[in-house]
Amino acid sequence: MKHARMMLGSAAALALFAAAASAADSTDPIMIPLHNWSSQIVVSHVVGEVFTSMGNSVEYVTTDSQAVYESIRLGDVSLEMEVWEGAFGASFDAAVAKGGIHAAGAHNAVTREDWWYPSWTKEACPGLPDWKALNDCAALFVTPESGGKGRFLGGPVDWLKHDQEKVDALGMNFVVVNAGSAAAIWAEIGAAEKTKTPVVVFNWTPNFAEAVWPGEFVEFPTWEAGCNEDPKVGMFPDKIYDCGNPATGYMKIAAWDGMKDKWPAAYTTLTKVSLTNAQIAEMAKLVDIDGMEPEDAAKTWMDANPDVWKAWLN
Repeated sequence: MKHARMMLGSAAALALFAAAASAADSTDPIMIPLHNWSSQIVVSHVVGEVFTSMGNSVEYVTTDSQAVYESIRLGDVSLEMEVWEGAFGASFDAAVAKGGIHAAGAHNAVTREDWWYPSWTKEACPGLPDWKALNDCAALFVTPESGGKGRFLGGPVDWLKHDQEKVDALGMNFVVVNAGSAAAIWAEIGAAEKTKTPVVVFNWTPNFAEAVWPGEFVEFPTWEAGCNEDPKVGMFPDKIYDCGNPATGYMKIAAWDGMKDKWPAAYTTLTKVSLTNAQIAEMAKLVDIDGMEPEDAAKTWMDANPDVWKAWLN
């Protein structure tokens, strides 16, 4: 657990914020979950610092990125700053259906999460980004451990991207290997860059990666609502997961239903939070490229963007 600590803005403004918050908000800590990708950790610290500046107590807890929605629903944690549609929409919707959790807002960011390759891979497989062309080039991605099939490096298992199900549904000559963390994906791309070795990995936007390694997402059959659940929806009438992921997904902010009554000032501030793709990518870059600790990255971002977060307090 970590308590957010930072002096933000003028002393007079802080005093006003603290007085307003202490009059209305509970003294119990606001529980903020942390996951295993950098932008989520940094934005969570940014919001935690803002809550602290208002006089609230904040605690951070490492939480599974799928189970977190059940934890919010039950009030064990208070909010979630990055509900990605592709990765977490189903878990979020299931929790909402049970009651106790809701969308408190949404970022301006548009998300995409799917198979991705750096530009030098397309030079070796010029039919890309079409998924059939990728499959025809599967031999380019064979490794000693992949059993003669192309190797796709997926995200951590708890992101539940169902890549193997997609491979099976589309009859692709690939095997899925899951990375242990986002950092392992960046390391894979960085190592491949040195020799221009073709690689295909799980990637997402917003993050810093495409500014460092130009590339493209693989174009699978277009996602349709139900294609992951109903065999009749999608490319093949007897298959599920026979489609790509949403190409224009949302990124919502979730909150425990009780938050607006227990911490009304903090909740009102939370509903005003909204970040762009570029802002979220910059937060990730501070950790993944610049090597900062998330707490330091949050402070650096806040120092550089006072007009953004101070607007949440108005």
